[in-house]
Amino acid sequence: MISYNRKNSSIRSNEVLDYKDIDLLRKFITDQGKILPRRSTGLTIQQQKRITKCIKRARILALLPFLNKD
Repeated sequence: MISYNRKNSSIRSNEVLDYKDIDLLRKFITDQGKILPRRSTGLTIQQQKRITKCIKRARILALLPFLNKD
């Protein structure tokens, strides 16, 4: 069985997620700009879905890049 290094969730269950909070959203994307999977972030399913929606909305509004070419 594969074991993954789980991080403790960096957001609380009652914390309000917002697409304008770029510093928080950057914790959940890789250097290439991909969204981190739930197994590595340690989020619940509901939190992961909310984070994903916020990241996608921030990308559409050009607050986050779709890809980092650095």
